[in-house]
Amino acid sequence: MKPPPSPPEPLPAPTVDAHTHLDACGATTPELLTAAMDRAAAVGVERAVTVADDLTAARWVVDAATWDDRVAAAVALHPTRTAALTDDDLDEIERLAAHPRVVAVGETGLDYYWDFSPPDAQQRAFRWHIALAKRLGKPLMVHDRDAHADILRILREEGPPPLVVFHCFSGDAAMARECVDAGYVLSFAGPVTFKNAPALREAAALVPDDQLLVETDAPFLTPHPHRGRANEPFCLPWTVRALAAVRDVTDERLASCARRNAERVFRLGELPSGPPVGASGAPDPRSA
Repeated sequence: MKPPPSPPEPLPAPTVDAHTHLDACGATTPELLTAAMDRAAAVGVERAVTVADDLTAARWVVDAATWDDRVAAAVALHPTRTAALTDDDLDEIERLAAHPRVVAVGETGLDYYWDFSPPDAQQRAFRWHIALAKRLGKPLMVHDRDAHADILRILREEGPPPLVVFHCFSGDAAMARECVDAGYVLSFAGPVTFKNAPALREAAALVPDDQLLVETDAPFLTPHPHRGRANEPFCLPWTVRALAAVRDVTDERLASCARRNAERVFRLGELPSGPPVGASGAPDPRSA
């Protein structure tokens, strides 16, 4: 993968990257993470949710969310990591997801594109994560790749938690309407800028203001015109501007709307300050 592009023009209003993978971006130490968030802040991306996809990443995101108050975490097992789950794995995910700086259970869901985990194992794990989100009272962050019908069916069968976020929404207008009618929040990433995605832009145009988020999914899915380069939270303004154009609103309105929604959905204003909290979820005695 080529290095990230040069920074875009700053946004006219601050916003939030609702889904990124800062460890995969190389921000693996407190210093590197702070530098990545400084680059994001310089273009108007003031906060980010860094998301786990396996147990190692889950442990890391919980720690990383204590390094910088601009970073929150989401914890779950990616559907492609569900082939051989143990009770110990699930117990650890539940413990980590309960951490006060973990703002969502995710990313979980179904991925029928890759052949790393059979569909029945993915579906069992998805149902378990839905129940976990309800037990913890946290939003469910959904990964849906080539699995639209089963995702929606399982959510209906299990009963969704009060807040469901479709990360990197990839459906068409009909699916977007179904999700909107169910009260789900749709998060749009770089693909909405791609030339081959008119159906996705049609979907993005119809989502109500209060059910919309923006994300990078970095280091993947770098927006046009920089496909093929590594993505970072600082690249989010290209997606914000593309979405604003699709929805015929100003960049400022789109950025502000996405920020308010992220603050509400993830309750960012209620988070404890990062450094005093350790990965166990208990206050660090050094802060006393």
